[in-house]
Amino acid sequence: MAKGIISWIDRRFPLTAIIKHELTEYPTPRNLSYWWNFGFLAGFVLVLQILTGIFLAMHYKPDASMAFDSLQTIMRDVNYGWLLRYLHSTGASAFFIVIYVHMARTLYYGSYRAPRELLWWTGQVLLLSIMASAFMGYLLPWGQMSYWGAGVITNLFGATPFIGEAVVLWLRGDFAVGDATLTRFFALHYLFPFLVAGMVVIHLVSLHTVKSSNPSGINLEDKDNIPFHPYYTSKDGFGLGVYLIIFCWFVFFAPNTFIEAVNNNPANPLVTPPHIVPEWYFLPFYAILRSIPDLLGGVVAMVMSLLLFAVLPFADRSTIPGGARYRPIYRVTFFLFIADIFVLGYLGAQAPTGYVVPMGQVATFLYFATFFILPIVSKREDKWLRARLPQELLAQFDRTNALAKGQNKGDAP
Repeated sequence: MAKGIISWIDRRFPLTAIIKHELTEYPTPRNLSYWWNFGFLAGFVLVLQILTGIFLAMHYKPDASMAFDSLQTIMRDVNYGWLLRYLHSTGASAFFIVIYVHMARTLYYGSYRAPRELLWWTGQVLLLSIMASAFMGYLLPWGQMSYWGAGVITNLFGATPFIGEAVVLWLRGDFAVGDATLTRFFALHYLFPFLVAGMVVIHLVSLHTVKSSNPSGINLEDKDNIPFHPYYTSKDGFGLGVYLIIFCWFVFFAPNTFIEAVNNNPANPLVTPPHIVPEWYFLPFYAILRSIPDLLGGVVAMVMSLLLFAVLPFADRSTIPGGARYRPIYRVTFFLFIADIFVLGYLGAQAPTGYVVPMGQVATFLYFATFFILPIVSKREDKWLRARLPQELLAQFDRTNALAKGQNKGDAP
């Protein structure tokens, strides 16, 4: 019966052909490590967030006078409502952990280079969309930190020249964060994950067009590729099992780890929290914002700290593929950059007093300096490596680069 149903569908829609081409028989490099699991994990967490969000929306009241109480009702009176809430709140942090590791792997192995520029850019659009969705979702518990955090962040848009006040008014729907803000943030927070799911499809189409990168950075021969199923479905399954063990430990034993304690108090416009901080995944960019004395300059720096990643395919001028695998200077630069992001994250969680301000300015300078020195360092490192690497390896690098240029011109891979 199953074969008959599939055959009936195939005569009207190429279901089997799509599954074979895009999943089971999709040619994949045989040397992918577990660092390549995080793309699959990101897709899994996205599905989990959408499903838990749908069920939470069935009981949530996007009304300033009822939002906080409706969340308490979900936690106490709805069957397994506490589980839905903790899966969703912990899943938000897990989503960013997976995405940041996925980005770090891409940076380390230079997977943003030609012909994967468009793949990298669609990933950046996905990151910005997820950040927007997370920011709007942070207001929904209608706790103290949610309320005041939304007020601080929406105020930043007031720095926009000429139209700042109009933009803030449009975002809030009122002159202060209130019922209108909560209603529109709920609507947009519910909508954005479905838009993200659509962009994930575009991201995957781009990936399957240029094919997956691999740790060596060298394009493998067709005979060296293996089908995605069962080799990488089993590998992704193992990675998912490890991930779920860690994720479920937080959900069942430490669900409040990523929830600010003050956010368990209902929003009160008359009482300001001692220290207003965003969620941990925004802290590095929040530190960059605070390191600039001028409000407009801080907003511009914060936005540019995200947009600058888009120039990496052009800023990295090395002809040696494989990222940090063969490039010692790039490897050191990468780890220093990651360390700097951790420092910014720590500083973003601290009150802006004492050593925090000058240290944040130094860390911000190093963050942006990395992007500006990369073209010079990568070019000089390239010359140094070409004088020392074996000619056989350089020939493989040149072949890979020639193939990348051919794909950019529309030639078949």
